[in-house]
Amino acid sequence: MESSLPVKPASASGQSTSSSIDLPQNRSWWARPGPLALLVALAATGATAVTWFKPETHSLDYAVCSANRTIYTVDSDLPNVQCIVVHDTLISDAGDLEDITLRWRERWWSEIPLAGVIHLPWPFNFFEPSLRVINIQPDSIVVPGLTDAHAHMLHYGFKMNLNLEDCTSVDDVLSHLKAYVISHPDILGDPTRWIEGMGWDQNKWPGAQYPHADDFDREPLLRGRRISLARIDVHASWVSNRVLQLMAPVPEDIDGGLIVRDEHGKPTGIFVDNAMDLIPSQPFSEGRAMEYFTRATSDALAVGLTSVHDAFSVPEEIQFYKKLSESQKLPLRLYLMGNVNSDDYWGSQIPRLIQHGFGGRLTVRSVKLFTDGALGSFGAALLEPYSDNPSTSGIMRVRPEVLAKLVRGFSTDGWQVNIHCIGDRANHVVLDIYEDMLANASFSIGALRPRIEHAQILTQDDIKRTGKLGVILSVQPTHATSDMWYAEDRLASPPFSSRLRAQQTGFLQGPKRIQGAYAYRTLLNASPTRVLPLGSDFPVEGINPLLGFYAAVSRLSVKGNSPHGPGGWYPSERLTRAEALKGMTLDTAYASFSEDILGSLSIGKKADFVVLDRDIMTVAMEDILGAKVTATVIDGEVEYGNL
Repeated sequence: MESSLPVKPASASGQSTSSSIDLPQNRSWWARPGPLALLVALAATGATAVTWFKPETHSLDYAVCSANRTIYTVDSDLPNVQCIVVHDTLISDAGDLEDITLRWRERWWSEIPLAGVIHLPWPFNFFEPSLRVINIQPDSIVVPGLTDAHAHMLHYGFKMNLNLEDCTSVDDVLSHLKAYVISHPDILGDPTRWIEGMGWDQNKWPGAQYPHADDFDREPLLRGRRISLARIDVHASWVSNRVLQLMAPVPEDIDGGLIVRDEHGKPTGIFVDNAMDLIPSQPFSEGRAMEYFTRATSDALAVGLTSVHDAFSVPEEIQFYKKLSESQKLPLRLYLMGNVNSDDYWGSQIPRLIQHGFGGRLTVRSVKLFTDGALGSFGAALLEPYSDNPSTSGIMRVRPEVLAKLVRGFSTDGWQVNIHCIGDRANHVVLDIYEDMLANASFSIGALRPRIEHAQILTQDDIKRTGKLGVILSVQPTHATSDMWYAEDRLASPPFSSRLRAQQTGFLQGPKRIQGAYAYRTLLNASPTRVLPLGSDFPVEGINPLLGFYAAVSRLSVKGNSPHGPGGWYPSERLTRAEALKGMTLDTAYASFSEDILGSLSIGKKADFVVLDRDIMTVAMEDILGAKVTATVIDGEVEYGNL
């Protein structure tokens, strides 16, 4: 039988040509009958042969690359790279394209049977896969998945149902409510249905005065209805006369709260802090919770959030998240701070969950406690009276001895304790409690990582004390740029009588009080670990983390101005862009005990990252907020947008 392989013709002398390719000893190894037959057989078996040679664990690997090396890893050893490689749910490599491709192929071959014996040349290496490379656009960047260190998921969905944030007057609120009722036939036809919303802020209105329950009765469609509207900071509520009737009799006063009354002693419909607990509310509903959660996660992923520290989760909400995580993979990572409204120890009422559920995206290992209210509603507990309301120094919502007992109880049981503190008095009290507890060698700052949530106003001495103790300060930069228009009025020099009292107590601050307010640069410099986790407190502020990034680095409003002009409000307290990015990634990971798996695009960590369409680390300040998320990736899977 003649060979089917082509051969060169014989020479005129009948001798073969010098190449003599028909001689077995001169043929390439793959052209010899034995190996060739093996290759033909392998090709004929198709998928079976490919499966035998191909390590399936690498079949879905991919690399994300930037020609401009604008992948910001937040890893000090390798801060900028050209590419990252994703294997399964993890970052498996980082570096230049040529290097990571070579290393990937070496790992691929190392997992093939007989890899040291068989190396197939072209064209028979057709089944050897190549690393899929995704090149981002030239102007785009990649950053680690962004985390909000202090937010409220279900409250966000609740607020979006009836958002009053843009209302500029009481009449504007009434117009919004009327339109809402008309657009909801079920509420329109049933005056017993509750109308609940959030977002009003009297500081934006003419006269900056609290509204009144009687205001609702000016609109016939609202008269007699059950209306309860939370203020923007959720530290005060405004209710209708019908709700006041349901609440009767209203107590004269309440510890840790305020019932605002008119000149005749009649409640006006404004309830502040602990007094809000008197207001009836609808029972928890899984259906509504799912509706609110779906809205919140959808909006969060669209702006690049891959993880959220939920700063107030009651037992019913924790069970909702637990049940959901056990039936499906949560859309993003949740780090919950449990809360029960009780002065007695309640640690047994919430489950301890570490990376729970499908994908391990749910964690419950911290609790949320409160000391005071908010500056905007005169509830922040100050060492001196408010400059623009000398009749009050704010509200302490819990007695220091009760709080100290709770802190020690939770810490003894290994819970991370996160305490809401706005005013300088509240922060001072909590630092006293932490200092007393940490003086006991059985309590380790590294193991417990206690946090102060907000840390808005502190004395200079207490700022130094936070560094000495190593307490984590979790702050929200947009609070500074929202409050800056009235904060100095609240915190300027107190009247003479209170100055005298402050001199006697040793807490005279005067104009210095504002210097310890929203002082993010000073707080970061005081931290022994250089950790300052950043959040938003959404829905109190906007959900987009770039709002906080911009506020931290500019100290300006979104319109580019401030009470101190275009240079920013107390610009010496700005953070650098690198510090702000770290505050939203690696610092938040440290604050949730997850710095080993989250927070940077380091080899071995979770493949959580975000692609932005412009370089927020270098563009002009005014262009930062124009950045859009083109992809949000969690565990290597695209949860929003496209790669």
